[in-house]
Amino acid sequence: MKEITLDATLENLDEVLAFVDSSLEEADCPMKAQLQIDVAVEEIFVNIASYAYAPQTGSATVRLETRQDPRCVVITFIDRGVFYDPVAKEDPDTSLSAEERKIGGLGIYMVKKSMDEMLYERRDGQNILTISKKIS
Repeated sequence: MKEITLDATLENLDEVLAFVDSSLEEADCPMKAQLQIDVAVEEIFVNIASYAYAPQTGSATVRLETRQDPRCVVITFIDRGVFYDPVAKEDPDTSLSAEERKIGGLGIYMVKKSMDEMLYERRDGQNILTISKKIS
């Protein structure tokens, strides 16, 4: 398991993606899965950076683990920001046109659809969001 803790700011997104990508390359992750994971990581980290501590800044930890049976990547995001459970958020009605749909929620919906699992818990004043993706 590897982890990185840094300020949850948009300026640190590239560092988070580099951390994740280097780990995925070591795990010989297929490119299609890596691209899906990158989009999910970007969406989640940008949400933490934009909303968890606003208007202040706080830290975020990104923990990455590869498992062998089944071969998958598990990424956990931990922050001490305001309570927010994206798993409980109602999915947008994608049958509506963009003009008819409520604003927001599409990014989290994409994460839910592209990952194999997405779990949330609030423990000890922390938001803990875990995503996993099979990579074989």
